[in-house]
Amino acid sequence: MKTAVLFIMILMLAFAARAQTCSLHAKEVKPVLSVETQKLYERNLATAFDEAAKRNHDVESTIWLGRRIAYLGNYRDAIRQYTAGIGRFPNDARLYRHRGHRFITLRCFDDAIKDLEKAAMLVRGKPDEIEPDGIPNARNTPTSTLQANIWYHLGLAHYLKGDFQKAADSYVEAEKLSTNPDMLVATKHWQYMTLRRLGKKDEAAKAIETVADGLEIIENGDYYTLIKLYQGKTSGEKLIKEFETKADSVSKASIGYGLGNRYLYHDRRDDAVKIYRQILAGKQWASFAYIAAEADLKRLGLTP
Repeated sequence: MKTAVLFIMILMLAFAARAQTCSLHAKEVKPVLSVETQKLYERNLATAFDEAAKRNHDVESTIWLGRRIAYLGNYRDAIRQYTAGIGRFPNDARLYRHRGHRFITLRCFDDAIKDLEKAAMLVRGKPDEIEPDGIPNARNTPTSTLQANIWYHLGLAHYLKGDFQKAADSYVEAEKLSTNPDMLVATKHWQYMTLRRLGKKDEAAKAIETVADGLEIIENGDYYTLIKLYQGKTSGEKLIKEFETKADSVSKASIGYGLGNRYLYHDRRDDAVKIYRQILAGKQWASFAYIAAEADLKRLGLTP
């Protein structure tokens, strides 16, 4: 590794230990990784820096460098990498898709929407493509595509802003592109929650009625479990107990947010608020469920 590249990497790792942003409630937050995960991600980042240098920061190496930086929790520097890439490759939708995702992480929802709408425009009329996983799942099988991710994240950004109609419209597009069970249940989960927020109970039920039992899910088991709850195939009490006993994790936040959202559209505000606050007491601040719980509390005029 060249000395200059090593020096830059060390600086970025140092910045990663600092707070990345403030939450919607102005609570300072920092990325938290296990020692083993930290070491693995640092090795991956070192490799990404080497590749970017060798390939003169072409679009592929720029995307991977941004992703590797983000996995260490240094989201602002990841955004800087994507922005630099957009300066060189302004018509590559992938750069806007990934930058839009990280704008969501930093609670910059308007910026995220702008990027993801640009990405959607750039891929219009083009064939979809598999999006490789940066953190491979247990089967090392990618479960999403570029265009599905663009619309999925666009729907999420609108949802977090409280623009549920635009979120619902985005999830319709995401659904068309959700061609495997994992992407399907993720899209359907957020689509259902969005429609319930719009008061469209029957339309929400129709959106998930075709989600069958026995789907082979690799990553998004929590979303599948919540869909079964919405379908009346599993018990809310059972999931509450699971949520209460789970260790702090993205899974706990996801299950909790689905339950909290369900309380909210059933006019059980106090129960919803209790769960949202339990989610925010954890450390999963970069997860979508954490950000959504944060956004809901803000809309309710409450603090964690």
